[in-house]
Amino acid sequence: QVQLVESGGGLVQPGGSLKLSCKFSGPAFGAYAMSWYRQGPGGERELVASIEAAGRTTKYADFVKGRFTISRQNYKDTLYLQMNNLLPEDTAVYYCNAHWISRDYWGRGTQVTVSS
Repeated sequence: QVQLVESGGGLVQPGGSLKLSCKFSGPAFGAYAMSWYRQGPGGERELVASIEAAGRTTKYADFVKGRFTISRQNYKDTLYLQMNNLLPEDTAVYYCNAHWISRDYWGRGTQVTVSS
């Protein structure tokens, strides 16, 4: 069974940076496409960034392009999200997602709050 555990969230001032991590437990991390989603207060869950299994191709939502970077280390079974120049509207719970064929797994999320 796959488990995902996010970490690295917290309180940061506008313009600051955070790096989120998602630890994957289970078989075949390298087979999964991985994504970060977020859900802000009163909002719907939205896709932030995704990376394919080998890590060669990435995609970003327009609202984070140029500020966030998704990456993975398959030998560590870990996904990352480097977030720079954070804005108050980036405040949300950030979730890690693993997807492979019909298999879809979610972590419990990590809170990111951007406030002065």
